[in-house]
Amino acid sequence: MENILPEPLTKKLGDRLRGVVGDAWVIADADRLLAYESDGLTAYRKTPLAVVLPRDTDEVSRVMGILAEEDVPVVPRGAGTGLSGGALANGDAVIVGTARMTDMLELDPDNRLARVQPGMINADLTKAAEPYGLYYAPDPSSQSACTLGGNVAENSGGPHCLKYGVTSRYVTGLTVVTPEGKIIELGGFGREPGGYDLLGLFVGSEGCFGIATEIEVRLLPKPEGVKTLLAIFDRLGDAGAAVTEIMAEGLLPAALEIIDGPTIRAVEASVFAAGFPTDAEAALVIEFDGIEAGLASDVERAVVQCRAAGAREVRIADSEEERLALWRGRKKAFGAMGQIGNDLMVQDGTVPRSKLTEVLARISEIGVRHDLTIANVFHAGDGNLHPNLIFDRSDADELRRVELASTEIMAVCVEAGGTITGEHGVGLDKRRYMSLVHTPDELDAMRDVKAVFDPRGRMNPGKVLPDLPDSAGAAV
Repeated sequence: MENILPEPLTKKLGDRLRGVVGDAWVIADADRLLAYESDGLTAYRKTPLAVVLPRDTDEVSRVMGILAEEDVPVVPRGAGTGLSGGALANGDAVIVGTARMTDMLELDPDNRLARVQPGMINADLTKAAEPYGLYYAPDPSSQSACTLGGNVAENSGGPHCLKYGVTSRYVTGLTVVTPEGKIIELGGFGREPGGYDLLGLFVGSEGCFGIATEIEVRLLPKPEGVKTLLAIFDRLGDAGAAVTEIMAEGLLPAALEIIDGPTIRAVEASVFAAGFPTDAEAALVIEFDGIEAGLASDVERAVVQCRAAGAREVRIADSEEERLALWRGRKKAFGAMGQIGNDLMVQDGTVPRSKLTEVLARISEIGVRHDLTIANVFHAGDGNLHPNLIFDRSDADELRRVELASTEIMAVCVEAGGTITGEHGVGLDKRRYMSLVHTPDELDAMRDVKAVFDPRGRMNPGKVLPDLPDSAGAAV
């Protein structure tokens, strides 16, 4: 996790890059590079050689061609909201950022499609589609800041992915610039070219195959009705049990989210306060949407299951304002964590819903044993846990304990029949856990796939795949 300052950008390379994007859009001075030393996972910090901010596909292509000629590693970066260290660059690598590529290229309400640049903010796409009665379904908690390009790279989910699915379900086409600067088209509306599904392969590739410079996505009609509930529990395990029972009842909420006691208290002490009782140990946010006529019955059945699981109170939002307040308490929870500590390590292992109560108890025990505060806020409906380990990175011993606890949490999730990431990606942080869920042959197959797109290993190096062992068995 040590941050080593890079060597200065050479004049030759700097001049070539500025010749493409302009002087203002090549960042090479140390002070300005500090803004790029970490993503949302602040435990890891690395300073890049430089940052280049192109404006369109042509500029990305030319920049990538120059970097290929100079044999410089490349790290794509969107808004930097990622939580796996996936957008960090060592001092020999250049970040190619999409912050200037924010245009809506085409909005086609008749076909319910949009084509956007990768720097467009997720929530801005829905705002643009709203006048046509449409919206973009994937809604990461960081949707007010994260970009569509980052969502494609991570195959992002969000609270409503329980019913509506993750990013890959909605991407219909991409314009991609390869590590060598070539421009290729993957998919696209009305195109059924046959052959391999390279579009499906690219979505979720974490910036290791190239840079998406145009993104075509499917939009959905806004649901006729929405009902949102808040169930309050005195025990976190009871909230987990309620999730299992709601799903076993045959209900399919649009979202089913748990916020634990430490998170509730952090939210209520912040500007995002939503009126959650601070003596509660868990809150369950449940949302149903669809045809208005059927929602009341679904809500009633969910209330019954919550009370049977031990809910002391169940509220039903009576207005859009109340509904948005409940969601503000959930979606701004990560921002409120600053009330608890200076830094946080977010994990996102996924487990079967039936194992939620058991796994949450084991995570709590890990926190106690390592003397760490762990706050949980997560997508309970699909078992996607987000244990937040609160720490101070200036405390070396506490940082060591965070690393040990993270490793144990990942092992617990895998032992329960789950996996190491549900939506945040592998990135830098979780690549050491890949062997928990993949055999050596499977990892070799992934290396072979990456080599097809990136034969020289320059694209987002050091991410996703663990290092190969040397002859003595040590990672190199």
